Amino acid sequence: MSRDFCPSTPFPRSVREFAFEVALCRAIERDGIVARQLGASVHGRRVVDVVSVEPGPAFDERVVITPERLPGAAIEADVGPGRARYWKDAFDCHPERAERAVELACERGFFERERRGGRTYVRQTTRYPDWFDRIVAIENKPDLGRPGDLEAQLRTDVSLAVADEVVLATASHVTGAHLNRIPEAVGVWRFDPDTGEREVVRKATDLPTAEAGVELIEQHPGRTDVRMVTAAEKARLRRRIAERAYGKGWRTYDLPACSQCRPDADGLPYCAWKDRPVHANDECSADCAGFESAEPPEIDRDRLREERTPWDPDPPGKQRTQSGLDRFG
Repeated sequence: MSRDFCPSTPFPRSVREFAFEVALCRAIERDGIVARQLGASVHGRRVVDVVSVEPGPAFDERVVITPERLPGAAIEADVGPGRARYWKDAFDCHPERAERAVELACERGFFERERRGGRTYVRQTTRYPDWFDRIVAIENKPDLGRPGDLEAQLRTDVSLAVADEVVLATASHVTGAHLNRIPEAVGVWRFDPDTGEREVVRKATDLPTAEAGVELIEQHPGRTDVRMVTAAEKARLRRRIAERAYGKGWRTYDLPACSQCRPDADGLPYCAWKDRPVHANDECSADCAGFESAEPPEIDRDRLREERTPWDPDPPGKQRTQSGLDRFG
C-alpha cells in the first residue's frame, strides 16, 4: 500500500469517506452488483456503506426482466405465471402498498395485467429467479483513529447476519488492537483509493444467514435493546437488499455545477482544482475558492455500468403471449 489515506487533511471527514467509498466501489465493481448506502435492517435503521451482491445460477434470467428494482411486495405476492389472480386477493400488505407494487411490477415487465368484469387480475410474466448468491456488507472507515460507532455497527451486522460476510475497509495501518476491538467474524481490508490496491488483513467468517438473527436496536448505559429476526424475515431482507442493489448501482452521486469538475473514465466526480474526487453536496458551491459556475458535466451512468458488469440497461423483457389470453379481455 502506498500510504494512509489523508488522515490529517483539512477537508471534512464526510468528504474523505465519500472519496474512499466511491474509489472502493470502482475497485470491486467487476466482482458483482455493487451499491452504496442501502438499508440493511428489519426493525432498526442500519444503513450499510457498500453492498456487493454476487450473481447466482439464474442471474441471466433476472437480467432479462428489467434493469430496475422489482418491488418486494410483488415478489412476495401469491402471484405466479399460471392463472391470473384478482390483485387484492394476492397481497398480504396494505392496499396502497399492494397497488403501488402492481403498478411497478407491470411497468417493469414482471407482471401482466388483465381486466375481467371490471376487476384487475395479474400474473407473472416469469417466475422470480434465484439470481443472487452471496452478499458482502462493507463498512468504510478510512481513518481508524476516528472509529465513531464502528464497533456497535459491526456487532449489529454480525449478530443479525443478513449478509454472508461483513468487512471493514480502511486506509489506516491495522494493528492488533484494532482487530481486537471489532467482532472476530468481521473481515478487514486495507485499501488504497489512489492505486486501487487491496490487502486482505483478515478474512471474513461466513455468517449463518439461513438461521434466525438478533438485531441490536439501541444501546443505553447498562442495557442494549434487541429484537429477534426470524429466518424468513432475513430471507426477505436479503432479497430486498439484492433488488435495491440491482436497481440502484453505486454511481448515485450528484455532479457539481462547476467547470472544475471533470469526471474520470469511471465516472468519479474528479475536481481538477482540488486534485481529488469531490462530494458535491458537501463541498461544491460558490464558497469554494476554485468554483467556476457551469452546467454539471454529464456522465453516461448506464453505459459505464453496462461496460463493467453483467447488468443490462435495455433487456428484452419477459413479456409473453399466451394462447387464450384474450378470453380475459
